[in-house]
Amino acid sequence: MLDTLREECGVFGIFDHEDAARLTYFGLYALQHRGQESAGIVTSHGGRLMARRGMGYVSEVFDDESLSQLKGRLAIGHVRYSTAGDVSVREAQPFLVSYHGGQLALCHNGNMPRAIGLRRRLEKAGAIFQSTSDTEVALHLVARSRAEDLVDALVEALSELDGAYSMLLAAPDRLIAVRDPRGFRPLSLGRLDGAWVFASETCAFDLIGAQFLRDVEPGELIIVDQTGLRSVFPWPSTRPTQCIFEHVYFSRPDSIIFGRPVSQSRYQLGRWLAREHPADADVVVPVPDSGVAAAIGYAQELGMEFCFGLIRNHYVGRTFIEPQSSIRHLRVKVKLNPVRDLLDGRRVVLVDDSIVRGTTCREIIHMVRAAGASQVHMRISCPPIISPCYYGIDTPHREELIAAGHTVEEIRRFIGADSLGYLSRPSLLQACGDPEDTRYCTSCFTGKYPTEVDEDYEPRATTARSPMKC
Repeated sequence: MLDTLREECGVFGIFDHEDAARLTYFGLYALQHRGQESAGIVTSHGGRLMARRGMGYVSEVFDDESLSQLKGRLAIGHVRYSTAGDVSVREAQPFLVSYHGGQLALCHNGNMPRAIGLRRRLEKAGAIFQSTSDTEVALHLVARSRAEDLVDALVEALSELDGAYSMLLAAPDRLIAVRDPRGFRPLSLGRLDGAWVFASETCAFDLIGAQFLRDVEPGELIIVDQTGLRSVFPWPSTRPTQCIFEHVYFSRPDSIIFGRPVSQSRYQLGRWLAREHPADADVVVPVPDSGVAAAIGYAQELGMEFCFGLIRNHYVGRTFIEPQSSIRHLRVKVKLNPVRDLLDGRRVVLVDDSIVRGTTCREIIHMVRAAGASQVHMRISCPPIISPCYYGIDTPHREELIAAGHTVEEIRRFIGADSLGYLSRPSLLQACGDPEDTRYCTSCFTGKYPTEVDEDYEPRATTARSPMKC
């Protein structure tokens, strides 16, 4: 939605397949929901790495001619939605560099909050940066390492950076996949016609016909070359803190994330939400598309009617021009339209995955009332978001988060709902298969972070500074 958390990035890699570049293209196509700002592919052919990167959707960056020029049996690719850094082709990944150890390409999903301090240290030592991405800091650390082996240099660099990363690296003769010890972001391993395949989500395997084998484990580093696959765990094990929002919103519902089907989690979110916050209403309506699975679970738990009372326009595109202030009311209606015949005169339960600033939620409720709904009860399938994320999600500053400074009742009045219910954190964990609270990161709901955060680090700046006035 317009006023929701944004996806982070998606990575895809394949080793030893004759159609490596084209399969990577299709893999990135399946991961397009994780980033729409830029896309890129690097391949290895004849002992050299070659790259193509550009701004826009995967289908806008690549065509038959460009893919045919990306030769080789090894490829890594990336789709980006920036959570830190600028928005330009310079930020597009994978990054490709030459250094004393040869050529190296790197792409990653996540965020490393300690990178700002390290970047300043490197700049004082004479390093020159081409982008504002924390990914480039990792490349500089690898290049400056005195370790003789690339793997050792990578381990040394990532030990300094900490944070969240699911990362793919390509050298001319090998592909390396690595996931941070806490496992913040997903990364899966698969097999296709004898080739090894990696992807942020298993839906990419489904598209190309690859077999999903397993997750890359937290803290695992996998090296694939002509001798086969080798796995090492170079860091001390620690408590996993996997991002629970992958199940709430980010991942596609047809993916298996952290060993659990996303669709199952979202359905259970709705059932637990119905148990905690039932509503005396006539019909359950999802805010598409992210609220659909939870709304189905909510309706089935209470035996209520479910209908698609809001229709989403899927053809708005990334270059949608925000309307000027005189027609600001069109902002949501461009993307959503109510079905009056299903809403008129009825008591409606609206189900969505989250409320960030509250402005879009308020407009949707106003739109549903204008379509004739006699009551609108808002239900949210996660707890209130009170803190920004530092691990790969584009979150507003804390003062922009409506729940950070206002009670549920104040939020209800602001959005104009007859009632408002958020899912509790214990029920969230229960729905996502972790009732003992041993595996997920829920920092955005608690304000308690599992890693150190650079004091100068801030989420990417956004627009309005105040979500509401009470």
